[in-house]
Order: sequence, then C-alpha cells, then structure tokens
Amino acid sequence: MGNTSKVMKKIPYKIYLTEEEMPKYWYNLKAVMKELPDPMIHPATLKPCTSEDLAPIFCRELIEQELNTTDQYIEIPQELLDFYKMFRPSPLVRAYCLEKLLDTPAEIYYKFEGTNTSGSHKLNSAAAQAYYAKKQGIIHLTTETGAGQWGTAMAMACAYYGIDLTVYMVKVSAQQKPYRKAVIETYGGKVIPSPSDTTEAGRKILARDPSTTGSLGCAISEAIEVALKSNNCRYVLGSVLDHVLLHQTIIGQETKTACEKYDIKPDIIIGCTGGGSNYGGLIAPFMGDKIAGKNDIRFIGVEPASCPSLTRGKYAYDFGDTGQTTPLLKMYTLGSGFIPSPNHAGGLRYHGMSPIVSKLYHDGYMEARSVEQSKVFEAATAFARSEGILPAPESSHALRVAMDEAILCREKGEKKTIIFGLSGTGYFDLSAYVNYNSGTMTDYIPSDEDLEKGFASIPKV
Repeated sequence: MGNTSKVMKKIPYKIYLTEEEMPKYWYNLKAVMKELPDPMIHPATLKPCTSEDLAPIFCRELIEQELNTTDQYIEIPQELLDFYKMFRPSPLVRAYCLEKLLDTPAEIYYKFEGTNTSGSHKLNSAAAQAYYAKKQGIIHLTTETGAGQWGTAMAMACAYYGIDLTVYMVKVSAQQKPYRKAVIETYGGKVIPSPSDTTEAGRKILARDPSTTGSLGCAISEAIEVALKSNNCRYVLGSVLDHVLLHQTIIGQETKTACEKYDIKPDIIIGCTGGGSNYGGLIAPFMGDKIAGKNDIRFIGVEPASCPSLTRGKYAYDFGDTGQTTPLLKMYTLGSGFIPSPNHAGGLRYHGMSPIVSKLYHDGYMEARSVEQSKVFEAATAFARSEGILPAPESSHALRVAMDEAILCREKGEKKTIIFGLSGTGYFDLSAYVNYNSGTMTDYIPSDEDLEKGFASIPKV
C-alpha cells in the first residue's frame, strides 16, 4: 500500500519512508488464510463468542475488528494516522556493524520500533484502542502489563485522549522496574502490582500462594474484573487477540514497502513471541504472500526457554487468564495456571500464544525456537556494542536467532537476507543487564513435571 519505486541502488544505513508512504490500512491476515483459526468460544455455552458476548469487556469497534475474517484491508482513521505521525514511520536499519562483527556474508536488517517514549511497538495498538474508547465515550480503561512496555504505551495514549487508566502490573516486574511505574504515573496511569488485594481474583490467588511473583494471567484477571464492575469502563490488552495483531501490521507493511523500495528480498524473517502481536504484525503481509505462493520466506518465532508455549505447549482451547474469566481461545498454551519463572524475559512470560500465530505454526507456515536467558543477553550485549542500541530482553530473543542464522551463513558460505524485529529498547531493563554483567544470571528451563502442573489447568473442551 505504498510507493514501491526503487530510488537508489545502494542501501542506506537507515531506510526511512515518507509520511505519504506510511500505510493507510491495517492488514487482516485472517482474510487470506486458507484455514481460519478456531473461533473464541464462550466458556459457559461453548459456542462461538458473539459481539454481544464481548461488549461488556471491549470497545465496539475493536470487537468488530476481532471478529472480521473477510476484509483484507481495514482503514486506519485519519485522526489515528495523525497520532502515528509523531513516531512513525519507523526505520528499517541495515546492521552493517553487526555483520562485520559476525564476519558473515548475510545481510541483516532490523525493523526498529523503539523510537517512541514507551520504548516499544506497543504504542501502535495502544493508540488505536484509546482512540476507539474515546470515540465510544468510555471514560476509564483497565489493563495489565508484564514488563511495562504496554502499560507505558497505554498511559501515553490515554493521556493524549483524556481517559483514566488503571494498570495491573505483574508483581515481579513492578519490583524489578520501579522507573516503569514512574513513567506510567507521569502520564497519569495508576499502577497496582498484581496479584493484589484490590480484586476478588487477586485475593483468591494470594490466598493460594501469598508469595507468588504474579503472572500476566493473574493481572488480566484483575483488570477484567475491575472493567466489568466499573461504570463506563472497558478492558484493553497489548497482545494475543486478533485486533491487537491487526494494529501491529503497520510494522510489517512499512517493512515490506521499504524492502520493495530498495529491492530487498528477505530469506528469513524473525520475531520474538510472547503473546504474538509484535511477531504477527511484522510477518503479516509477507505471510499473506507466502500463503498465496508468492514467496518462500522462512518465518521464525522465538520464545524464552523458561516459558515455551509454542515449542513445548499444547494446542488446545484455554483461558487467557489465571482466574479463568476470559473467553476460551484455541492456541498453543502452557495452561492458564502456569506461573513463569521470574526471569528477565519480560513481556514474553505469557502462558499462551496468539490464535493466529498458533494456527500458522500448527499448519506449518512458520518455525518456532526457544532460547535460554544467558544466550539472549550475550546477543544483546554484542548488539549494543556493535550497533549502539541497548535492546529490550524481549527483542533480544529474535536478535539471538538472527545472529545464529547469520553465523550459519558464514559457516556454510551462504549469503542470505535476514530481517528481525527489534521491538523495543532495554533502558528500563538495566537490572537484567546488571545480573548478566555480574555473572549472576541463571537459566531456567521448566521440567516436564513443571509443565504438567500448568497443563492440568487446561479445560477439557
């Protein structure tokens, strides 16, 4: 959906698109998939959720986007495009220095989403969700956040649109990242470490395990409960669901336009996978072409070995939250009762995966890998020293595999073009870098017995 003329032969260090080249539509991958993901279902009736079922939780237009399976392109409102122009288009960067460090014949590019104050891609969807809430007349929103990027982005968007926000932040992240809390509060958001005693769901979780470090599943339960019990309030979330992935496709469309503009033909596209929206948004238009037989790109989703939903999870209907209050989603899951290790994988510590990404993986359109924490930070440190950007721990999972693939190119004497998503910066993750630099960082890989405890919470549907 942009100007694809090739304006020069030499590829610059940073490829910037113009405002005119910025996508005017989101790309709905479901409209081109040969087989759709199974629908979300109501846990009481076990029937597909309707817009009426979802209306008490989500904003109307977000529900329409969630359930839309026919329109390949969905128009981005002009008011939202005006907001996007404050930080978009984001650059596609040729990692010349990293290539030199690795002594690889591979060409490495990264789509850098850390150019806004939230430090990540999350603002793409946060702005959209706040916009639709304002349009509907909603005055209060609730949400969860893991590592804090989503909470920060949502606070920024709510400040812009004049909406009150309550953020349930995973307790261990709130402890590890006090400055995230400070930024969220600067933008007017209220932060509550989760699980808390402010909700029935939180009190139940604390009664079972008073020392729990929390999880995204716990925080989701609390945020949804408050949204349902509050007047003129809705719940918003930063990943997993289809409408969130839809908003993030602006990343992939910008990347595709930049590739076409400079005749870049990717062989491999890599992204980190927690809930799946960043990765899904990056690959969407390329994946659409693959489904149509127009390319043979390898797509690789990378997750933490400590929370391996794709590589070791079950493909089943499961709840999205620990309190088991959400609709049931068909996805790769470790079970809503799975409590991840309190390590520095940040926002990737979620028990389930996007239904769209899960379906693509299940049908063989993409690969999945899991990597250990110490190897992730080894890659992050090398990238920081060569490319000058301190990457987020989440993004560094994709970086790790991009580097591994580039090293493999060197060993085999092959030249391939690799693109990975640098979904954010790591300047609020310095405690993790302190642990790595001091040699105190440890790797945790759950045993089969650990995973079975989470699998036991998956409903038999």
